[in-house]
Amino acid sequence: MRYRVVRTLAGGALVLGALSGCGALGGGNSAQVCTDTKKAFQQYVTQVRSVPAAEPAQWRQATEQLAGRVDGLAKQADDADLSKALKVEAGRLRDAAPGVGDGDVSRLDSVIRETPAVIGKACD
Repeated sequence: MRYRVVRTLAGGALVLGALSGCGALGGGNSAQVCTDTKKAFQQYVTQVRSVPAAEPAQWRQATEQLAGRVDGLAKQADDADLSKALKVEAGRLRDAAPGVGDGDVSRLDSVIRETPAVIGKACD
C-alpha cells in the first residue's frame, strides 16, 4: 500500500499544477472558486502526506472532508459548468473514500489523476 499512497500523492501534486491558472477566463466568481478549489486540494495533499499509510481511516476522513469542501464550492459557483464539474468530483471523492479507509487507494488514484482535466476545463 505504501507505494500506491506515494503514487497517489504524486498525482495530487499534478492536480495542483494543472489548476494553477484556473479561473483566469471564467465569469462571475469562477476565478475565486477555482482558486479556492486549488487551495482545498493543496490542503488535502498536505494533510494526507502527514498521515501514515498504515492508518487508512485518517485518509478516509480527509478524503470525505475534501469531498465536502468541493461540494460546498460547487454550490458557491456562479458558472453552471464549473458547479457541475465540482459536484461530479465531490461525488467521485465520496465514492473513493470507503476504499481509502480500507487501504485501497485505486479509486482515489483515478480521481486524483483525472481531476485536473475535469476541473481545469471548467475553470478555463
